[in-house]
Amino acid sequence: MKYFLAIDIGASSGRHIVGWEEDGEIKTKEVYRFPNGVKEESGHLVWDIDGLFASVREGIKVAFGQYSEIASIAIDTWGCDYVLIGEDGERRPVYAYRDDRTSDIMDEVHGRMSFEKLYSRTGIQFQPFNTIYQLYSDKAEGRLDKITDFLMIPEYLAYKLTGKKVKEYTNATTTGLVNVNTGEFDGEILKALGFSENLFPALHKPGEEVGELLPEIAAYVGGNTEVVLCATHDTGSAVEGIPMDGEELYISSGTWSLLGVKTKSAITDEGSRKANYSNEGGVGYIRYQKNIMGMWVVNNLKKELCPDMPFDEIIRRARESAYCETADINAPQFLSPERMTEAFDVSVKSVPKVWADYFKCAFLSLAESYKTAIAELEANTGKSYKKLYIVGGGAKNNYLNELTAKATGKQVIALPIEATAIGNLKIQIK
Repeated sequence: MKYFLAIDIGASSGRHIVGWEEDGEIKTKEVYRFPNGVKEESGHLVWDIDGLFASVREGIKVAFGQYSEIASIAIDTWGCDYVLIGEDGERRPVYAYRDDRTSDIMDEVHGRMSFEKLYSRTGIQFQPFNTIYQLYSDKAEGRLDKITDFLMIPEYLAYKLTGKKVKEYTNATTTGLVNVNTGEFDGEILKALGFSENLFPALHKPGEEVGELLPEIAAYVGGNTEVVLCATHDTGSAVEGIPMDGEELYISSGTWSLLGVKTKSAITDEGSRKANYSNEGGVGYIRYQKNIMGMWVVNNLKKELCPDMPFDEIIRRARESAYCETADINAPQFLSPERMTEAFDVSVKSVPKVWADYFKCAFLSLAESYKTAIAELEANTGKSYKKLYIVGGGAKNNYLNELTAKATGKQVIALPIEATAIGNLKIQIK
């Protein structure tokens, strides 16, 4: 029996999941879990990247303690964020995508190349935290001086394990710097923004090897193995883990809801740009999808209103709430508010009276945003879809699934599985 280790890291937690193939199915066992999250430092939101790597290393040690031989390891995380490495070592801090440092730089980027042209070349939706804006902010602040590498978070973690710097395709597409036709970094964009092409080498595809563990890492974790590339952007791995029959809709429901469909080629027409749809790299296909607000709002409401209450009880009380108003859940005020309740208060006509009303409003608003996004997607693809697969943490919320089915008119197939880890493992096993 061959065992493989998927390290799946989200914005709020990370998991080490051992997988193996048995009777034609991928079986899994979670062996380690650790918390993750942004912290405030000097007025900015940053990642504790050293703590994150320590947790990754510790989880591998636990895995080797339970499975003496592990055929390979692959790491996936969220997109857009990265670590800078220079001649003088690693640069700190490692900014988190929710930080607002790009707010004053986007117009300057678009002055060098319009967003219309950027979209025609990359097919990537506009988000203020896209890597293109983060890197340009670094450039304006002089943080790119003497920089030799920028590594996306999973690339950096793989580098710390192996000493090898390997850039992966699916996560690179989240930068807004990859040409949607060539599948490589776009030289014209790099030139327009004054980025050194040395920072943007050839990209590697999921399934390729990175390297063996460094001797000191192998000694610490109690074994050696090969680190390989999965679809290192977690949504790319999640889509690989969904057992879809064909071109069905999907939502990867976590901090964000990623709603989309697999396509053979990119769709970069005016309708797609105006609807802010993205064309991100998949494993042999394009993920035509859109970022929609997800469990971020729900989790923050829970922290503020009822931190110790089980989700089952929260959902029960939300069902009973008579509140029926919705908010534009994708409005800027929901991105990183000081208090999530205040974001709802300024977004609705009648302020919720009791805490359950806030959750009812959140669930209704999420379902309505799915309805709007699906209507846009079907208009842009010229196709109608019957099924909607939902995976991730949000798939466990039966009430939200019911509201989504009612709002969209689709057959909702909720799969409360570790789709991202399964997709990660699937690529390793192949």
